[in-house]
Amino acid sequence: MPKVNLKIRPFKTKPLHPSVRAALEIPESINDKTFLTQWRAAARRVCKPCWELRYCPYGPLVEDFPLLPPTRADAVSHNEYLRRCLDSGKLSDGKPLDAERRNAFNAEVARFNPKDYPDSIPKDITMMSCSVFGHICPVIFSNEAFTETSSSRRSGRYIPFKTKVRVVRRDNYTCQHCGKHLLDNEVEFDHRIPISRGGSSDEHNLRLTCHDCNRDKSDRVDI
Repeated sequence: MPKVNLKIRPFKTKPLHPSVRAALEIPESINDKTFLTQWRAAARRVCKPCWELRYCPYGPLVEDFPLLPPTRADAVSHNEYLRRCLDSGKLSDGKPLDAERRNAFNAEVARFNPKDYPDSIPKDITMMSCSVFGHICPVIFSNEAFTETSSSRRSGRYIPFKTKVRVVRRDNYTCQHCGKHLLDNEVEFDHRIPISRGGSSDEHNLRLTCHDCNRDKSDRVDI
């Protein structure tokens, strides 16, 4: 069997904002580059259950895991909303602003400092957050190569010939993005969950695409 290349490309990103480091409880002894390299390696070995199973087996338990701070742009937008509510005396749904909310809004606006929020957060981190609760998915902390399905995970881009044949027959030589009928020399295999996001090269994670659609998809999760 060919060797699986698990080499992780070095990160090129801005320094992590202190609020992000605090949320993820990154020890001071670990610098940004080391942490991000380790994080990316862990994310390649696992896959979010909501991508693979389309439901979350953790449920509200994800709320016990780290919650990323909002970006500076989102924080500024929220602060402006609070100011509008205070000025108009109404919430966005038209309901009057009661005394309790007014006091809370005033306090939040008074202590607001845009520098407390990051300009951006690396995509490799935000991709592992829960789409419902916002917290980091527990799966990233397991740091094991496993799958939520009954079959074992096949890491890497190598696709066995038998698997290719089954996918071609299943998808009837048709690009699953644009519907184009494909010739033998036009067939390409798209990973629904990209390898870089923990996706496997098992049959359930593969589908046929044409060259153009495969390039347009890039590393997006498309299930």
